[in-house]
Amino acid sequence: MFLRKVEGPGAVTLPDGTIMTRSDLPSPGTSRWVASRKIAVVRGVLYGLITLSDAKKMYGLSDEEFNGWVSALADHGEDALKTTSIKKYRQL
Repeated sequence: MFLRKVEGPGAVTLPDGTIMTRSDLPSPGTSRWVASRKIAVVRGVLYGLITLSDAKKMYGLSDEEFNGWVSALADHGEDALKTTSIKKYRQL
């Protein structure tokens, strides 16, 4: 098995002690964004696993979309990223 050389770290340790690797990120070109995939991308960027520009390029995200995920996660927690909860948390 050959490992492809990529820019940046191959793994990072999150504040809760878990290790996040590039394999924990969603596949490039993901079109169905469930909360767990959004959280993985946000954590990957915030903890230095991938850069914001790489994430935007890899997943076709806009600044507004990514920043919305970050602020929803910071303000209301993981439930705010669920599609069924978006309206509830936007009104707060």
